[in-house]
Order: sequence, then C-alpha cells, then structure tokens
Amino acid sequence: MSGVELTQNLKKIFPDLPVTLITTSQSAEMAVQAIQKGAYDFIVKPIHFPQLQISVERALHFKNLNKDLSQLREIVRSGGQSHGQIVGRSPKFVAALDVAKRVARSTANIFITGECGTGKEVFARFIHRESKRAVGPFVAINCSAIPENLLESELFGHAKGSFTGAQEKRIGLFEEAEDGTLFLDEIGDLSLPLQAKLLRVLQEKKIKRVGENQQRAINCRIISATHKDLATEVREARFREDLYFRLNVIPIAIPALRDRAEDILPLAEAFLRKFSLENGSLAKTFSKEAIKFILENSWRGNVRELENYVERAVVLSEQAEISQDHFLPLASGLSAESQVDSFEPNDHTFYVRFGNQLPTLDEVIHKYIEFAVLKKGGARDKTAKEIGIDRKTLYKRLRVDDPNPETKMN
Repeated sequence: MSGVELTQNLKKIFPDLPVTLITTSQSAEMAVQAIQKGAYDFIVKPIHFPQLQISVERALHFKNLNKDLSQLREIVRSGGQSHGQIVGRSPKFVAALDVAKRVARSTANIFITGECGTGKEVFARFIHRESKRAVGPFVAINCSAIPENLLESELFGHAKGSFTGAQEKRIGLFEEAEDGTLFLDEIGDLSLPLQAKLLRVLQEKKIKRVGENQQRAINCRIISATHKDLATEVREARFREDLYFRLNVIPIAIPALRDRAEDILPLAEAFLRKFSLENGSLAKTFSKEAIKFILENSWRGNVRELENYVERAVVLSEQAEISQDHFLPLASGLSAESQVDSFEPNDHTFYVRFGNQLPTLDEVIHKYIEFAVLKKGGARDKTAKEIGIDRKTLYKRLRVDDPNPETKMN
C-alpha cells in the first residue's frame, strides 16, 4: 500500500497515535492527502535528522496535550470533579456506590449521610449523571450557608416587592432544577417552619413563591444530605418525623476516609492529575516519603482535606515529583479541640497546638524556625539560607546568641 493508505489504516487502529509520514515524493498534493488522512507531519527524503528529531518531539508533545485535553474535558463533564468515575475500591465504599448506581434511574428521593468532607455532593452528582434526568440541570444548595430569612426565597423564589430588597421577581431553585435534580445539602439545619413548607412541596409537587398565592407545579428529583444523625434530631424534636420519612426513601451512607484506607492513595493520585492539569504544573508523581505521609495521616477532614493538601502541594512544587517537604509547611494540625497551651516542634511535621487562645504570629514564626532548624539537623546558617532569611534574623527569632561576632556588629 502507499504511505497515505498506511497512514489512513494506522489511524483507524490507533486514532490517538501521531503519524509522521516519510516519503520520496515532493508532491504538495500528496502532502495534503497525507494530512487529510490523519498524518501529523510530512517529511521528504533524504532524511534530515534534526528535522526528524523535532518532528518526533512535537508529535509526543501533541499527544500529551491531547491526553491533558481529554482529561480536562472529563473534569468539565463531571461537574468540576477530579474525574468522571468516583475513585474507591474499599468494600464499604463500593457497597455505597453500588446502591447509588442501582437507584439512580428510579424516581425515589435519596438521602445521603456522611461526615463533612466525605463527598456527599460528589455522590449526588454521580446519581444525577446516571439518572434519566442527566440532560437536565443539577442544582445544589447548602442549607446551612444561607440565613433563614433568605433561604425560603432562595428555594421557592419571590414576587417583586414581596419584602424589602425584592426589586424584581425571581424564580427559586425548585424551578431552576426543572427536569433535573435539586441537591439539598445539610438539610438537617433547616428550621422547623421551612421543614413544614418543604414537606408540603414533596407531597404536592407544587411551590408558591414568596409573596404569591399562585401554585406552580415542579418536576425535579430531590437528593438530600446531612452530616447529622437525623434519627436523633427527630427524637429530640429538632426535625420533623414525617419529613424525615419522606426524604429517607433510599438511604446511602458514605464511609469516612479513615474507614477506607485503601482508597487514600488512589484519591491523592486522582487529585494530583486534576490539579497538575488545572495549574499547568510539572508535578506528576509522589515521592516514597510523600506517599508515606499521605497514608499515615488521619485525614479528619476526609476527602476534602486530602484534596486541599494535594492542591497546595501541586502549587508549591516546581518539580515532576511531589516530596514530603511540599506538605510539611502546610501541615499545621491546628486543633480547636486541643486544650494544651504549648507550642511544639516535631521531627515529622510542623504544628502548633493551642487551647482557647490563638497563638500570636510571632509565636508561630518562632516555632516554625525551630522546626526548620530541627529538620536541618541543627545547621542554622543553612536553615536561614533555605527559608529565605538572614542569619541575624534567624538567631533573633530563636532568641539565642549569635556565635558569629560579625552578625552582632551588623
């Protein structure tokens, strides 16, 4: 076959493979045909090897760009998440995901529970994508993030002049989610009056905008979530029992990250790919020490905390490998629950513990410099150079005498 035919057949089998066609023909028409059939480049014999090398380098770069573009498209398609498919292989997580897959195409209300940061909204978006309503909008609201006097208007909409500041009519989120999914996060924080109104909406499939008497039919699926134990909230009369049963048709419990240890590293690697793409970073892998840090951390903030750590490490890194040092300055470990009024360096991570009173900035800087000196084995001059301060400032911050008289004279 001809070179053009070979190129065409190669592209059918390997559509993402860049093809450079080398030929004796100097015909411009043949070059056009080759490009039309999928060739990335066209080189005429005799081969000029610097040109060939440049062609191959450009082809590899082009292939990597296409790969990055595909991953970015997947991120956009998945609603801003790090990947189209949810990462997880632990038994508890797989069981929860299996329930989500099986009920996604139903019309039943779904109730997601889990600690803060476990990925309740990620699950809700996954259910929406797998449902019959996937072509419709996915609308999310955090019920605890909006003042009570504004939340009703946010959910149901309002008429012009219905309250101070209502200069124009506005549709609510129930109407925005028409033919799609409305995700009510932290629904356990709804006030009792709003709970009663939500119950009526679920029963009648109709809403009334604030300041209107007209009933408006709605058609959206409700997925709700909370980190609270709503059964306890019901027993203590802080949540309506009838609303609880309306929402809790299909419960899905997402396990905490500490209960799915085998998912930690795959999640970190997925976040690494995501943020490397978004930031144009060179970072592609974790060092052995960084992996050890990731696997041994308690991740009390669950997946959200892990995601934040990886994002900051990617932004700080200027190499292809994320090292443990990219995590260390950010591992503050500040705990409002700690009642220990002390500030301690540690040979693995930098942290400040405090009780009811926040440490001053000077105290934090002092302890960070102590930590940096400790990490450098006591080499103060080397530490000063690495953290970007002069030796005089380092000794002053450590509150010790500088053994170098020249520094004192300065």
